[in-house]
Amino acid sequence: MNLFGLSRKALEEVATSAGLPAFRGRQIYRSIYARGVNTFDEMTDLTRGLRESLAREHEIRRPEITSQHVSRDGTIKFQLALHDGRHVETVYIPDGDRHTFCLSTQIGCPLKCTFCFSGTIRFERNLEPGEILGQFLLARSALPEPPARSNIVFMGMGEPLLNSQGVLASLEILTDDDAFAVSPRRITVSTAGLVDELERFAEKAPTVGLAISLHATTNEDRDRIMPINKKHPLEALIAAARNLPLPKRRRITFEYVLLGGENDRVEDARRLATLLEGMKVKVNLINYNPWPGAPHKGSTRKATERFLDVLTDAGLTVNLRRSRGDDVLAACGQLANQSAS
Repeated sequence: MNLFGLSRKALEEVATSAGLPAFRGRQIYRSIYARGVNTFDEMTDLTRGLRESLAREHEIRRPEITSQHVSRDGTIKFQLALHDGRHVETVYIPDGDRHTFCLSTQIGCPLKCTFCFSGTIRFERNLEPGEILGQFLLARSALPEPPARSNIVFMGMGEPLLNSQGVLASLEILTDDDAFAVSPRRITVSTAGLVDELERFAEKAPTVGLAISLHATTNEDRDRIMPINKKHPLEALIAAARNLPLPKRRRITFEYVLLGGENDRVEDARRLATLLEGMKVKVNLINYNPWPGAPHKGSTRKATERFLDVLTDAGLTVNLRRSRGDDVLAACGQLANQSAS
């Protein structure tokens, strides 16, 4: 059995089923995640006999980094091989004292948003908890100086809420002080807006941040660029977002990629301000990051500034996100298990 990806409770059960006290399972848990051991021999707080027994019955199998692509801005895209020969990508984004890891949750993406490269490749399967955790552990460990504090965004390949079981299981371990000890306030899960799953997820993980990919202000436009809108239209999505229970000082983030001549007009900005009126929100405006064969173009600087001004004049908190790693296809919307030529 592969122990990497198992919860504290599951590892305690592994121990007790072998006739060992539960605390042995907790020792294994801390060794695998907090210490990041590769082999049972490294678990020096266990007896030699126990280490040998574990090695006969179990394994610590993690993804393997097969390539790294370093951007001119310091962003690093990692490609990882999984146990079945498939691959997934994760990205490390340095920004001064801020260190962010962008994790994938699926191989491919079934939602087929037209502005996202991931939607052009075949959806194969959900990632297992260990495959999600492995992205963070391996990318962080590959850095010359792993950061003491990390931010994590579930914004890589795939729709996280279509793999809510795997995401929730990985969150439990990421935020456990005996494992990776990442503060929930430093974690954001992004979704294209699956209304029912959004409500369930918010109930089960109330302390992590939520980001909703909006990208349009009318159903006609959103249907065209985000087919999921036909099942979860804007009215239902905004209503669900308004009803989410938010901790104090916590806001929902709405993401909006600016597509030149399509959703970046003044009237779009005004409709967006109206949609979000009265909500505790932050808006992330995203420059469109093209990829080979992309069907859209980015917004002009003038249109971007005009759009931002309308939102700020309406009293919204707005951030214009800089493109990071676009020269190695590591920026937002560019992950598809491919390298820039």
